Amino acid sequence: MVTPDESPSRLLAIAAHPDDTDFGLGGTVAQLAAAGTEVTYCVITDGDAGGFDPEVPRSDIPRIRREEQRAAARILGAREGIFLGYRDGELTVTHGLRRDLARVIRQVRPDVAVIQTPVRNLERMYASHPDHLAAGEAGMQAIYPDARNPFAHPALLADEGLAEWTGPQTWIAGYSEPDYFRDITDVLPTKVAALQAHESQTAHMDVAAALREWGGAMAQAQGYPEGTVVEGFKILDTR
Repeated sequence: MVTPDESPSRLLAIAAHPDDTDFGLGGTVAQLAAAGTEVTYCVITDGDAGGFDPEVPRSDIPRIRREEQRAAARILGAREGIFLGYRDGELTVTHGLRRDLARVIRQVRPDVAVIQTPVRNLERMYASHPDHLAAGEAGMQAIYPDARNPFAHPALLADEGLAEWTGPQTWIAGYSEPDYFRDITDVLPTKVAALQAHESQTAHMDVAAALREWGGAMAQAQGYPEGTVVEGFKILDTR
């Protein structure tokens, strides 16, 4: 197992949709941001296929979801983030998406990048949304080899002045066999508040109960005391 960097200067979270990062690692974001880590969100789509209210025009959803993500990020102490504007439900691994993610990585220059799992989890269908898998695979390809290779996407350097960057660690959220767990019990109310800011997605949910169930089950499986809530990651050395 790779020893995780528990106090990175900069963390970049790459996710397919608004709310994905907050569900997967909102507690970790809150803890690290409070300790001084600069956390940046990169949200690939605007989540325009999400929402439950038929009275809300579809054309309003991208704006609503960006505003919700900005509000949630502020609650957790993260920066407002970078939105790439891809279409929700249509995400695939393309050269263009790899370039766009490599650009963000070179801009942010993170010590830790967090991506969604590129591997389908057959035990948890919701972790394996096709957009999540595509975001995870494109993120991995952007981390290696694209962002670190000065000859990949040459316009990033020639036209934008973005030099190569090799991030030391990549954390994978939603992986079926995590090897690093963070006790987020102390910041659970903050994570709940951040997810409640995604009102278009969570207004119908008892967010606190859901997080206690999901994170509590993971904690119990690892032998944590009853009542503990954790977030889990697979840690990769990507130096």
